[in-house]
Amino acid sequence: MVKSVTSFGRSGLSDWLLQRVSGVILLAYAICLGGTLVIGVNYAQWQAMFASTGMRVFTLLAILSLAAHAWIGMWAVGTDYLTERMLGTKGNILRLAFQIGCSLAIFVYVIWGTQILWG
Repeated sequence: MVKSVTSFGRSGLSDWLLQRVSGVILLAYAICLGGTLVIGVNYAQWQAMFASTGMRVFTLLAILSLAAHAWIGMWAVGTDYLTERMLGTKGNILRLAFQIGCSLAIFVYVIWGTQILWG
């Protein structure tokens, strides 16, 4: 049995809801950037757009949404496919290594993205 100790939220329902909300935020961000690219902007306009506080906050929200979305997805994959039944006696160790690697990568990407955005 998989415990929810390593999941992002308190329960499966909160994880499901967080993943759906983060997906909607990512869709809105992709539509915003896609619309900007379709209209056609030069470098000065692009730079001005990302210099505004609203766009920076929206981008930070998208970065955090991507991190939450990725963590819940990777946790689901890890707990579904990296088990003792699938991998033998080392399944739990591999799952733990996988989760630590994913959480470290997500943490680095959030810090890096925030530094690029606000630096």
